[in-house]
Amino acid sequence: MNYKLLWEDQFDVDGKPNEDIWQIETGGHGFGNNESQFYTTNEKNLFVKDHKLHIVAYKESFEHRDYTSGKMTNKKPYDMTYGRLEVRAKLPKGRGTWPAIWLLGRDIKEVGWPKCGEIDLMEHVGKNPDHIHFSLHSAGYNHRIGNQPTHVFNQDKHIDEFHEYRMDWDEDKIEFYLDQKHIVTFEKGSKETQEDWPFNHPFYLILNLAIGGWWGGDIDDSIFPVEMLVDYVKVYERVD
Repeated sequence: MNYKLLWEDQFDVDGKPNEDIWQIETGGHGFGNNESQFYTTNEKNLFVKDHKLHIVAYKESFEHRDYTSGKMTNKKPYDMTYGRLEVRAKLPKGRGTWPAIWLLGRDIKEVGWPKCGEIDLMEHVGKNPDHIHFSLHSAGYNHRIGNQPTHVFNQDKHIDEFHEYRMDWDEDKIEFYLDQKHIVTFEKGSKETQEDWPFNHPFYLILNLAIGGWWGGDIDDSIFPVEMLVDYVKVYERVD
């Protein structure tokens, strides 16, 4: 399979993230996971400096929450359906952190989650610093019923350095890579329905740093401020 670069962000202009590509998400309702942070529009929580995107979480009171952080998603013209996605990032250290690089189906407002589909290119929780999670969620297979396709990769001292997270996505499978090394492939079964495999329509990218929650667990307040760094985002289209 051949690929052609469709769009990228190298985060080479200091200040706010490129407003042509990204929009900042806000809120502090727990996001269905009992998360402890409030995502703000404050530049200290989400900014570009020294050719890196910084997503920074603080221990501070904001609205009804005791922590703030950042979350951003790509705008609709930059959605992805099939192709290749590469994101190079460095993850935060500390118990209670929950950074993620993931995608949701653009039709989520119409059909809801998990029917829209979810692709987790990278999830990490600070209480298990050497574990990287790759997962898919759909109406037929998701974490609420405990049967989602998922793979946990163990790598010592993973959070000490930048790593490239990549996925190659086509009609029948999604392949995950770490630093160009193939990790796992999830394939569409011959009998799976749209409820099982909704990965055939536009998805949008999400970059965020959650704090606490059902999975993030107990929070070590001594770690703050703590940040996730993103070096680049690259999206490719297939060229057959």
